[in-house]
Amino acid sequence: MKSQKHNQGELKEVTVKIEKQVAEDLETMSKNTGISVADIVAIALKRFRSSHSDYLKQVPVTE
Repeated sequence: MKSQKHNQGELKEVTVKIEKQVAEDLETMSKNTGISVADIVAIALKRFRSSHSDYLKQVPVTE
């Protein structure tokens, strides 16, 4: 996973407010793995997006 490229192409900055502990955990994870905070967030959001494609209305909603 470390060798994969996660933030490719045109980038757009997004500013969010998250719980302090979550932000600190991201920094710790980054330090321990050598993966940037931006890449960790991109990985997490891409996984969330793939699990919740219904939020994008890209799959038929089941009844």
